[in-house]
Amino acid sequence: MILELQKQVWGQLLGKLDRLPHALLLHGLPGVGKLALAERFAKFLLCEQAGRTEQPCGACEGCRWFAAGSHPDVRFIEPEAIARQPVETGEEGDEQEPSRKKTARKPSNEIRIDEIRALASFVYLGSHRGGRRIAIVHPAEDMNAAAANSLLKSLEEPPPGAMFILVSHRPARLPPTIRSRCVAVPVPVPEAKAAQRWLAAQGVRDPARWLAFAGGAPRRALEYATGEQGAAIERILRALAAGERGVLGAVSERAELELLAEILQKIALDRAFTALAGRAKFSLSGAPSGDAAAWLAYARAMGRNRALARHPLNPKLFAAEMLGAMPSGQPRE
Repeated sequence: MILELQKQVWGQLLGKLDRLPHALLLHGLPGVGKLALAERFAKFLLCEQAGRTEQPCGACEGCRWFAAGSHPDVRFIEPEAIARQPVETGEEGDEQEPSRKKTARKPSNEIRIDEIRALASFVYLGSHRGGRRIAIVHPAEDMNAAAANSLLKSLEEPPPGAMFILVSHRPARLPPTIRSRCVAVPVPVPEAKAAQRWLAAQGVRDPARWLAFAGGAPRRALEYATGEQGAAIERILRALAAGERGVLGAVSERAELELLAEILQKIALDRAFTALAGRAKFSLSGAPSGDAAAWLAYARAMGRNRALARHPLNPKLFAAEMLGAMPSGQPRE
């Protein structure tokens, strides 16, 4: 159960029940369980079982409605690309793959102002079940400027009984005015051995390796190890060992370019970390070589390329440019 890895954070949330703020900001790396915590806490607050202490009962009408994704007093605000109806986390408390909405145009990767304005008819009306109304905004940093300004009005003058839970991978991208009106709850990377045990229980082979590749985030590690990305990662790593021509032969689709940029970024960071601190973070570094500052600059460039890689005119040319920009020391043909 991924929530077992975040017992301390769950305890912090329960500790706020006596003076519950109108807005929480759960923030941390992608894949550490933030969304699972937000959903579980929302379900706990909407649970109708008297005397519950640390977990929602799972049996009352409120819990059943939440589990069915039809609770009238909770709303999920997400970009169209991942938008869904509210659904409960799985039996093990994991973040589930949302069901996508079908639209005639390409789904937006932003949270737009219309989605925030639609909350007005929700938070400013009475509760259907006589309790709170809860809005979960995820990822909060994906709000465009107009949407953020619209949400700010509700955060400045919150309606009675309304609560906002913002989930953010990159809270620094949120406007300071939004952050200042939320109680921040950091969600850390879980302890490595506990995360490895959890991954092993999910059937992941070599959990230490995948956890390292995911930067310590167990949910992200599970996605890497068991999803289609896992095979692509293995193929790209083998191609890198074979040299540039091998990589260009392995990366044949635009979807894999972003993954290549991510792998190259992590290799660069491992090279820099090994040179500066004597150890790697993502378990992708060989012997340290070259200048650490050059590797860090290359890592920043690959971070930018991860976004650019979604729309290249020529995938192989783009991959060749990324490989050609590597500092000396990385094996290439």
